[in-house]
Amino acid sequence: MKHKVLILGTLGEFTELVKKAKEKGYETVVCDGYADGIARTYADKAYTIPVTDVDAIALMCREEGVDGIITSFSDLLLECMVKIADKAGLPCYLKPEQLSWYRDKSACRDVLDKLGLPAPGFRKISVELLKQGSEEEIQQSIANLQYPLISKPLDKYGSRGIFIIHHSDEVRKKALQTAEYTDCQEILVEEYNDGYEFNMMTWVMDGKVNVISIADREKTEMEEGMLPLSTRNVYPSRFLAEVEKSATDILQNYIRYTGQTEGALSMQFFWKPGRGIQVCEIAGRFFGYEHELTDMVYGFQTEELLLDYLYEKDRIKEMFDRHDIYHPVKYGAVLYFQGRQLQIADQTAACELAKEKCVVKPWIFYKEGEHVIEYGPNPYLALYYIETENRRQLEMETEKFFSEMSIRDPEGREVAYRNKIPEYEKEKKTDD
Repeated sequence: MKHKVLILGTLGEFTELVKKAKEKGYETVVCDGYADGIARTYADKAYTIPVTDVDAIALMCREEGVDGIITSFSDLLLECMVKIADKAGLPCYLKPEQLSWYRDKSACRDVLDKLGLPAPGFRKISVELLKQGSEEEIQQSIANLQYPLISKPLDKYGSRGIFIIHHSDEVRKKALQTAEYTDCQEILVEEYNDGYEFNMMTWVMDGKVNVISIADREKTEMEEGMLPLSTRNVYPSRFLAEVEKSATDILQNYIRYTGQTEGALSMQFFWKPGRGIQVCEIAGRFFGYEHELTDMVYGFQTEELLLDYLYEKDRIKEMFDRHDIYHPVKYGAVLYFQGRQLQIADQTAACELAKEKCVVKPWIFYKEGEHVIEYGPNPYLALYYIETENRRQLEMETEKFFSEMSIRDPEGREVAYRNKIPEYEKEKKTDD
């Protein structure tokens, strides 16, 4: 019998997943609310239904005879996949009752706290208190937290609604700004960790965490007081040996509590010499616009893994038997360029950089004449996947991109923010 798989998502990131499924001989159905999603071009069948319409998509699955569903790359897609699979009677590595531990930041922090796992200090504050409470009551609600703090929604992803709080007199204002991004009755205020940040992707198999990759997640503070934006993720992490075991143990303890025995599992965390690891977030998916790096650097295809989970689980063990995170084939990075909400007029420099020899895949999201939209379908102005033979070359290529990148509006104003490479501990050399 020919398998028919529903791939939840039609934007550019899903094109390789659709292509890989068709290579394997599976019939492909794609679905989401983006009528012009590019992955539709490659699928056998496409539906335009918002991913949050669980009942409609579950009905479509039954009518189409879908026997597998897969997605990744965003928390919302993960949540909808789990609910659709449950409603349609399809296999899935998580159940709806497990979702809060991967989707709700507060629930995640409660588990970390209960298990004694390291995370920044935090408090939940009601929106009502922020609106009606006295200044003394608000300060009491975050007593013992160390500044700087950040306020964040409990139910959003992609750095939406997150603000830095430097002083006590900013708490109400910044927290109320966060409240505008959520329908929840509470928001999260937590201590801001200024240590090095990491992205870790793993796969759970038979209840055991198997590490796929750990990357340095670098940020740039574009303007004074602005939340630093993600600007480069580097594979493999220069601190891989220092963090791998501790980070893996944290995830192993976490899934022992949540009951996850298989499937995607990722973590963002902080680490600094002498301070150890603190968990930022844990998710039941792979990272968006980043999973391509595992293929570039290690020859490890996450699309292959996701599809094998559905129909050829025996092959997953073989993939990890061959995989060694300490022996990359190449060094790689994804460079993210974000910008101001202006009109795009001249992208000549961005297009020229796309021709550089080190570029594996360029991605320029806007067309000339379009306006940059905050939290729209385009997550960045542009991104570039680059690879080199060693880390020193990677740093040199990155510097070139960061210094030459430019996108102008009709009045000649710079749209793109200026990225910077952060300073690292001097003892960690970059010529390995």
